[in-house]
Amino acid sequence: MIICHTHAPRSSAATAALASALAITLTVLGATGCAVTRGQESVGAYVDDTAITAAVKGRFIDNRLVDASSISVETLNGTVMLSGFAKNATERATAESLTWKVGGVKQVKNEIAIRP
Repeated sequence: MIICHTHAPRSSAATAALASALAITLTVLGATGCAVTRGQESVGAYVDDTAITAAVKGRFIDNRLVDASSISVETLNGTVMLSGFAKNATERATAESLTWKVGGVKQVKNEIAIRP
């Protein structure tokens, strides 16, 4: 026995909804791809860098010698760049030391300036 199903033609509202869903999907895929165009090798590298940045900031927050709100942390391919301002040389050195203790860190560029 053969059963045939007939499909009613799609309404213009259904076609518009399908086109909208397709456009949103392409936009999301395009935006996700942009994260990797920063010169990183893969989405995995981007995720690793994000985890490193979060871990470094977390260590800063947990340490009473470092003002986490005054120091910026950026990571690219395991290289962490610290920038911003420290109250003294001890805070600057502590921030760098804490950064090196995070897994996945390959290099630290300490650009933290000491406030006069």
